[in-house]
Amino acid sequence: MAPRSTRSVIFDMDGVLCDSEPFISEAAIALLHDRYGVTTTPEEYRPFVGTGEARFVTGVAEQHGLSLDPDRAKADLYDRYVAIIHGRLHPLPGLHGFLGACRDAGLRLALASSADPVKIEANLAEIGVKRSGFDAVVSGIDVTRRKPAPDIFLLAAERLDAPPGRCLVVEDAPSGVLAAKQARMRCLGLATSFTPEQLEAAGADFVARDFTDIPSRVYRELGAGPA
Repeated sequence: MAPRSTRSVIFDMDGVLCDSEPFISEAAIALLHDRYGVTTTPEEYRPFVGTGEARFVTGVAEQHGLSLDPDRAKADLYDRYVAIIHGRLHPLPGLHGFLGACRDAGLRLALASSADPVKIEANLAEIGVKRSGFDAVVSGIDVTRRKPAPDIFLLAAERLDAPPGRCLVVEDAPSGVLAAKQARMRCLGLATSFTPEQLEAAGADFVARDFTDIPSRVYRELGAGPA
C-alpha cells in the first residue's frame, strides 16, 4: 500500500488514551445501586460504550424500568467516577511513545471525546497527558448528535483545519469506528473494549491491541517512525 497523505490524527479518549471503561462501569453500577436500589452488571453497559455518559447510564436504567434525568444522572456519575480513578487510571501501553512519534512527524493532533470536559480533564491529569499537547479538543458538549453520527470527528477536523480525508481516527468502539467512516476518515481500531473482529466489521482500516502493537503500515501512512 502506498503511503497516504494523512496529516492529522484524532484520538478518542476512553479506551484509547486510557482503559477507563471498567471505572465508568464501576461508577454507574454504584450509582444505580446506591441511589435506586438497582443491581446491574458491567456487561449491561457494553452496548452503550462510546455513546456518551448520559446515555451510558440512562440506557441501562431504562432496561430496569427507570427514567432518569440525563443531566442529573451524568453529573452524579462523574462525581463518583472522578473519585474512583484517583491513583488507579493509567495510560494505555505505548501511548506516550505514539504521541511523541506523531508530534515528531509534524502531525496535528486532536482529542475528540463524547465525555464532558470534567471527565476529560480528570483523565488527562491521571494519565499524565497535557491538554496543550493537542491542537484541538472537542468534548461531548460541543455536538448534539452522538456517535455513530460523524459530527464530533468532523468538528475536530474543522478545528484542525484539516480535510477529513487527511485524518486518521483512533477508536476503540464500533460506534466510533462507524462515526469515523461516516466522516470519510481512516480509522485505527484499538481492541481494548471490543474484539478485533467487531472493529473490523464496523469498518476499521487497521486494528491493534494497544499502542505497542501498531502495524508498521500505520506508521508509513503517518510518515512517522515507530515509537
